[in-house]
Amino acid sequence: MNFHKQKLYSLIVAGLALLSMILPWVTYNMGMFGSGSANGFRSWGLLSLLGIIGVVAVCFIGDKTKELEEMYKKVALGSFGAIAAGAFIFFLRLTSTSGGLGGVGSGFGLWICLLAGLAGLGWLFGLIKLPDNKKGPL
Repeated sequence: MNFHKQKLYSLIVAGLALLSMILPWVTYNMGMFGSGSANGFRSWGLLSLLGIIGVVAVCFIGDKTKELEEMYKKVALGSFGAIAAGAFIFFLRLTSTSGGLGGVGSGFGLWICLLAGLAGLGWLFGLIKLPDNKKGPL
């Protein structure tokens, strides 16, 4: 399958966000009572999951060799925004509801998901540009 660069990189970032959903979003250490972690498939993490589904859906709609049409680009922007918003709201809720418990913290999967959402927004807004390899090294 030949994907347009815009769609391909959007899918890569959405795949990274999906991978981060499996990684720990919450870590806890309760001393002698045990420790553990929880992934992002809960609470506001589901908003990030819906955003991932939205990005994947718009990348497979229409001609895959052309960049996103204006309407689908707006949907992709909203979906990347949902990925970032889900992770950010999850973090805010985690810090506000931990109640000062020193053993509860955010996991690295949460931060990867937030960065993936922001990177996707930056990519589609044109703030992040990747070099065009077709021109050659010089």
